Amino acid sequence: MPAQFEGSYYEATVRRERERAPLKGDQRFDVSVIGGGYTGLSTALHLRARGLRVAVLERKRIGAGASGRNGGQVITGQRVDQDVLEQKFGEDRARTLWNLAQDAKSLVRSLIADHAIACDLTPGHVTAAAKRSHARHLAAYAEFLTNRYAYSSGRFVSQDEMRSLVACDGCFGGYHDADAFHINPLAYAYGLAAAAEAAGSTIYENSRVIGIDRGKRLRIATGGGSIDCDFAVVACNGYLDDLVPDVAGHILPISNYVIATEPLDDARAKALIPSRAAVADTKFVLDYYRLSPDNRLIFGGGETYGNAPADIGEFVRPYVERVFPQLKGVGIDHAWQGTLAITLPRLPHVGRIAPNLFFAQGYSGHGVAIATHMGKLLADAIAGNDENFAVYEHLNVPKLPGGSLLRRPLLTLGMTWYALRDRLP
Repeated sequence: MPAQFEGSYYEATVRRERERAPLKGDQRFDVSVIGGGYTGLSTALHLRARGLRVAVLERKRIGAGASGRNGGQVITGQRVDQDVLEQKFGEDRARTLWNLAQDAKSLVRSLIADHAIACDLTPGHVTAAAKRSHARHLAAYAEFLTNRYAYSSGRFVSQDEMRSLVACDGCFGGYHDADAFHINPLAYAYGLAAAAEAAGSTIYENSRVIGIDRGKRLRIATGGGSIDCDFAVVACNGYLDDLVPDVAGHILPISNYVIATEPLDDARAKALIPSRAAVADTKFVLDYYRLSPDNRLIFGGGETYGNAPADIGEFVRPYVERVFPQLKGVGIDHAWQGTLAITLPRLPHVGRIAPNLFFAQGYSGHGVAIATHMGKLLADAIAGNDENFAVYEHLNVPKLPGGSLLRRPLLTLGMTWYALRDRLP
């Protein structure tokens, strides 16, 4: 029997403490946060530090979306490289975005430490060059970050040395970042939820928002009740659907697929990724993978823009075996799907739909750190200090071509073209 959508490795191994009740009746809070992922939970936690009464409305359960299903990689920088950001925005704005991304990575570390979140934090990240030209770019980029940003934690790794980090076929070199790391993403989400509740936030599960009445005050309605509030935050990302049409056309939800193999013996696991770092390659449609504490390979590969494959495990298997031929025929114990949201420039889309209605979305596969930090920036903005939030807001992320109706077929065509380019030497 193939492993299915709900059967993630994280759900099978992370103990869920309790069920949370859905919203019932009419309630009053200072702020309503729609979405129980990293953005929403971090927003609630940081708003409570400012004394505001906060409710989080999650349509399923905490971590049911991308925050509990992703690859768990906490990567340095924005989704877009710094040299590209400098070309696009100039050095000053690019440097500000770099500093915010560094703050984001540090915030994840500090939240894990401060709230004793047991999420298997493991150091190290490797970007694996899928082509020789990519290796040349990584070597130049490592030098650029060292010289321009004084970033000393990353270094270029030759093709020969790569074998000491990861035994992948077809890696032509790489970039090793000792300050990046990886975690169990669902355990981290549960830890954020527990911290937010300990600080005094209220979390409602199975409370899908069906309407937002806008005005000087807001009314957030679910099937079981409503919340009257001064401010609200829409933090749904790839699960936004048609709740807020104002911003839906700026993101494209993409289905991504992840597997966890059967446990490997110690020698086999050590031979596979000797460094135990997380790895992501340089292809446009990238592969990303890491070892779990119990020596399973957790591997993300393949995307679809429509219906999910009937057997997720067998859909991902060819990607695994192309990178690691030595795993041909390996048992796959868990396979699951998650939905991320991408934007055209691969940068977050954030802002205000109304003066008291905020949103944040479109992390484009780089959301563990950035989404967590965005929660802090949202809390700052609601409290009246929007300087750093405005940095992202002023990126002016455009709508996807074709609007809500045609964005998917047009972007699918474009992304298919880039996926074909991945296969060229």
